[in-house]
Amino acid sequence: MGVLSGKKALVTGASRGIGAAIARALGAAGADVALTYFSSPAQAEATAAAIRAHGVTGEAIRADAGDAEAVRASVALAHERLGGLDILVNNAGMFRRCLLQSTSDEEFDRVMAVNMRGAYIAIKAAVPLLPRGGRIINVSSTFGARVPAPGVGLYAISKFAVAGMTRAFARDLGSLGITVNAIQPGPIATEMNLEESRHARLMTMMTALGRYGTPEETAHTAVFLASEAGTYITGATFNVDGGFET
Repeated sequence: MGVLSGKKALVTGASRGIGAAIARALGAAGADVALTYFSSPAQAEATAAAIRAHGVTGEAIRADAGDAEAVRASVALAHERLGGLDILVNNAGMFRRCLLQSTSDEEFDRVMAVNMRGAYIAIKAAVPLLPRGGRIINVSSTFGARVPAPGVGLYAISKFAVAGMTRAFARDLGSLGITVNAIQPGPIATEMNLEESRHARLMTMMTALGRYGTPEETAHTAVFLASEAGTYITGATFNVDGGFET
């Protein structure tokens, strides 16, 4: 029996990287898991298959995190396919590097829609479905607490918003017995953030541990927050960043 046996979870943006690791970890802990994806159907189905290998349900649902109606529909569909919903992990996100002077209004709108509004919409849609003891986990970023380089303004703004939303909704939902917490990963090795590059070497030097983290190291924190160990934790932010700029 896993620590999440019998629980039902939705992880957004989970076809690869951190999202996929969280979805797999929740499945390994005994939860039935639905995951959303946008442009990687084969990877999403592979993640769902890995979840099913643990003897639990694994479902892949296509949804654009920047499309409010698609987000609402994915939450409802996850609830229907899993037969309930106990855990929502808002992981879907995008990164766009551009200086303020060259940022278009359209770029701003798209990043905010995917990184911040998508999480907001998913939370609003999930709250009526979550039982007392339900868990909401938002995946933010260390850039939601500090901005270590130029050109990351859009991403940082969106992640600062996610961090603030976490604290605000922890207050709003506390009376319902629903906890809301955030994970802020630092340099994590994924397909979109490779360990071998000049940028990666600089990022590594900014960590206390002197290395990139793995998606699985982030996933451990998500399982902890979703489990009984996280019962009295809400409105909190957990840095999983190897001591980034400590």
